[in-house]
Amino acid sequence: MSAKRLLAVVTVACLAVVGLAGCSASKVSPLVVATLSDSPPSAYIAQGVYTGFDNELLRVAARYENIDLSFVGTDFAGLLSGIAVGRFDIGSATISSTEARKKTVSFTNGYHVGITVVVTAKGARLTTPNALSGKRLGVVQGTLQEEYAQKIPGAKVVRFPDSNSAAAQLKSGALDGWVATQAVGTKYVKQAAPSALEIGYSVAAKEAPSAFAVRIGDKTLVSELNDGISRSINDGTVVRLYKRFFPAEVIPPELEPGGGGYSVSP
Repeated sequence: MSAKRLLAVVTVACLAVVGLAGCSASKVSPLVVATLSDSPPSAYIAQGVYTGFDNELLRVAARYENIDLSFVGTDFAGLLSGIAVGRFDIGSATISSTEARKKTVSFTNGYHVGITVVVTAKGARLTTPNALSGKRLGVVQGTLQEEYAQKIPGAKVVRFPDSNSAAAQLKSGALDGWVATQAVGTKYVKQAAPSALEIGYSVAAKEAPSAFAVRIGDKTLVSELNDGISRSINDGTVVRLYKRFFPAEVIPPELEPGGGGYSVSP
């Protein structure tokens, strides 16, 4: 049981004991989930509601653990730091569980293996890392894609606060490419005018699966969310969400019922 819900239980118990000194009826808020509004199909807003693969999975996992959630939007650049200082309780935004990030936050087990892609103008022929040398590549600041772009020899990395800004600059011709997750990049390619954009280069990031982030030291919340994720895998929820949000992707055996998900080391 997380600290916030433990406080709620103690409060109820205090109210049940007449005349018990020192008890107060402090109201406990839902856990605050930091997410994104513009990264479909993983995390975005639809009809005023935060949705997407990550957020819908988190809702199901939280229901299994009787956890109440309240979603708020933020820029990715400030998401992990907000969790680290306690402004947010959970991060839900296709967050790759890299070793560098484990120094700032703790992670649950993984629920998706991301693929990084470079979105380009149609016919640009930027299909290899060597072809990207000297090119202006847009990234969302603070993401794994920024880290990847920085490792491309000779690439000129241009940082943006969100996906919409990066995509707009690519469409205007101010960028040669935009480094994004496969899900987000493919979505923007489909939304663009016919023959305007394409996926140039792609690479899998199996070593750091996407996971929910929480404050370092909150082992109870990590354990609860891991249990909720496991139940969501075994009851077929993850398969249903894959078919809904990633219809073109093959569902890995780790996320099929009984698969166990992706273990993320501390």
